[in-house]
Amino acid sequence: MARVVVDVMLKPEILDPQGQAVQRALPRLGFEGISDVRQGKRFELQVDGPVDDAALARIHDLAESFLANTVIEDFTVKVEEVAEAAK
Repeated sequence: MARVVVDVMLKPEILDPQGQAVQRALPRLGFEGISDVRQGKRFELQVDGPVDDAALARIHDLAESFLANTVIEDFTVKVEEVAEAAK
């Protein structure tokens, strides 16, 4: 079993009001030196079987058509190792 992570972020030219709200709040909370915040989404997909080129292509299609609005968002797809649970 493998985990595939899809990270979705607004394109740099798109206004990010949630990120701006967080950025403005940070100094009031005592966190200085943060000049910009962008907010995004992370999807973790557990995949049965091997994550080969065909599986990655299907997940890329899934991300492009369902998880991200590609007009205003970019996304990345990456495979993460899953530690086996102790038995």
